[in-house]
Amino acid sequence: MQNSHDVRAELREPALALRSLIPDVLRGYAELSRAAMAPGELDAATKELLALVIAITRECDGCIVSHTRSAVRAGATRQGVAEAVGVAIMMNGGPGTVWGPRALRSYDEAVADLVKSEPAT
Repeated sequence: MQNSHDVRAELREPALALRSLIPDVLRGYAELSRAAMAPGELDAATKELLALVIAITRECDGCIVSHTRSAVRAGATRQGVAEAVGVAIMMNGGPGTVWGPRALRSYDEAVADLVKSEPAT
């Protein structure tokens, strides 16, 4: 997996093109995502970590980038991401040891982006 910025840049244009071709499908997917991630018994950070573990297991770099960024915004810690990666490794074996570190790197990049975007005090 490239760094998270490259993955997002690579997917941006094709995603916009696809959205213009099947807007109802992607609107429905967005609605499903909002419903699944809405506050409930599980907090947003926990839900993002669940999604991240699935992304690692499915070896989806776009999902890893998306859910690490959302996990950062929801307040997930680096230790929390590492522990979630541990669950992915336990459930997925060897591929988890490859995709898990990629997820941790994506988390670090998302934190760095958040720090850069915060206004100086």
